[in-house]
Amino acid sequence: MTQTPTRSQAADSFDLVQQERGTFNFSAGPGCIPEPVIKRAQADLFDLFGTGIGILEHSHRGEAFDRVLHEAIADCRAVGNIPDNYHVLFLQGGATTQCWQVPANFLAEGRTADYFDTGKWASDSIKGAAGYGNAHVAGSSKADKYSYIPTGDQVSHSDNPAYVHFTSNNTIMGTSFPELPATPGESFLVCDASSDIYSRPIDITKYGLLYAGGQKNLGPAGTVLVLVRDDVLQDRTVRDLHPMMSYKTQAAKESRYNTPPTFGIYLMGQTFKWILEQGGLEAIEKHNVAKAKIIYDVLDSVDFYKPHVRVPAHRSLMNATFTTPSAELDAKFVAEAKAAGLDGLAGHRSIGGMRASMYNAFPRAGCEAMAQFMRDFAARNG
Repeated sequence: MTQTPTRSQAADSFDLVQQERGTFNFSAGPGCIPEPVIKRAQADLFDLFGTGIGILEHSHRGEAFDRVLHEAIADCRAVGNIPDNYHVLFLQGGATTQCWQVPANFLAEGRTADYFDTGKWASDSIKGAAGYGNAHVAGSSKADKYSYIPTGDQVSHSDNPAYVHFTSNNTIMGTSFPELPATPGESFLVCDASSDIYSRPIDITKYGLLYAGGQKNLGPAGTVLVLVRDDVLQDRTVRDLHPMMSYKTQAAKESRYNTPPTFGIYLMGQTFKWILEQGGLEAIEKHNVAKAKIIYDVLDSVDFYKPHVRVPAHRSLMNATFTTPSAELDAKFVAEAKAAGLDGLAGHRSIGGMRASMYNAFPRAGCEAMAQFMRDFAARNG
């Protein structure tokens, strides 16, 4: 495998990668990938571990891929401080498949699971429970265009939920849970962490199951990381399923019941290594907070812009969403920003406006360039 950069080399390239390419990638996903990871992958596509065979060509049951998989699992555990009583799974179908795979495994017919409705992906998870059991909406901000996270007396749990499901960061809306939801009775917490996975330290012991699509903070689209506690896997599974749908089977087979997404697992593994090279999740969180502050400072100080998220404490560090005074100016903003090398800023069609996604690999320099463009655009069009 290609030589691993030193921490200082990785830190230098962290803020240069988008400048070298000439464009800052604000895409909501697939998002930008760390430059050292891309460069390692370039070499390993041709020759992995000196085998004379590239990562795309190795058997998923061969010694070379055994090493890739086991290193990815070990590094995933190291990054998130994941204890041995949690299984690390790499599955297919992205987070969308988890919308129905979770209730298929853990929601018995006639039982109820609690869900928070905080955006499109949370809503899709609620729909995924249909046909397995009942979904109780414990809290929703739908009536206010998902502009905040339900908390306090805005939350009402069912009497005896099988589990409580929430989407920790709502990519489209730009909201993020300020604290973990409660888990009444013997329920366990399930989290869709697709757009903020490993963006800050996490206490995985608070969760029964956490899943995340890879295309935002972990690297590749199509591969999903699942972290599931052993007692949940062994004691809470409620029905026999096809092996492809069964977490138990996937855990027993090391995510290799069938041919897994080998390159996706490899790239996730390299991203875990990169996070460790940066100093781990504490360093990543510090970097992310500093980046997001640059954008939010403009939104708070320039009246020309209107943030979508109405409660500052509910703002996402990963996705800042906002509008200008008109849809016409929104379109002009996106077009002029792209011409200036700030790409991927169009907001989701459901809310319009702009969305600046600032995942782990996104450099601070991009946020600084964005902030300057925002001030200049407001001055010219206000």
